[in-house]
Amino acid sequence: MRSENQSIGQSVSDADRSFIELARRAQIIDAAVETLAEEGYAKASLARIAQRAGISKGVISYHFAGKEELLERLVEQVYERMGAFMEPRMVAQPDPGERLRAYVESLAAYMREHRVQLAALGQVFHNMRNSEGKLRYGVATSEGLYAFLESIFREGQESGAFRRFDVRVMAVSVQAGIDAMFEYWDVHPEHDLEGHARELAELFAQAVRA
Repeated sequence: MRSENQSIGQSVSDADRSFIELARRAQIIDAAVETLAEEGYAKASLARIAQRAGISKGVISYHFAGKEELLERLVEQVYERMGAFMEPRMVAQPDPGERLRAYVESLAAYMREHRVQLAALGQVFHNMRNSEGKLRYGVATSEGLYAFLESIFREGQESGAFRRFDVRVMAVSVQAGIDAMFEYWDVHPEHDLEGHARELAELFAQAVRA
């Protein structure tokens, strides 16, 4: 039997090996997303994830040190895909106010088409804990999001498009509103997510306007 790093008739280059390993890691993470969304955090064991991916548990152990690392990489991958979707939509808006609106609305648009990822993130965020028994993710790990929103607010203030306000307070408020929007949608799947996002974006656009 060939290993994952062997090809027929020739050795695999470092580049090919890296591609194969990255593809396998992505496959495992996708299986973890589906397992978390459908079965919940407690039942999402490495064995269950391996079964869903159609591989052995040993293959997961080869690529990840354990469930904790796998879930951390899962969060990173979802955020990377989310960012790749949102970035061009935000870059297309030179006005900081419209960029803020694009942030809220494009995030909702992405999650609308990737609800299973949102469900998986919810399982991780509400259950995964650190060595001290505290939740692994939350306000303490949202610094990057706050800093990004702050950069939009500062640009708007410097250009005169936004009024003067505490950018950290506004960033925390915007992100809290987004989190609440997704939590409500999770409980009420029939809810108009895009409509909610438009109202939320308009609310903050009015709040920051000069």
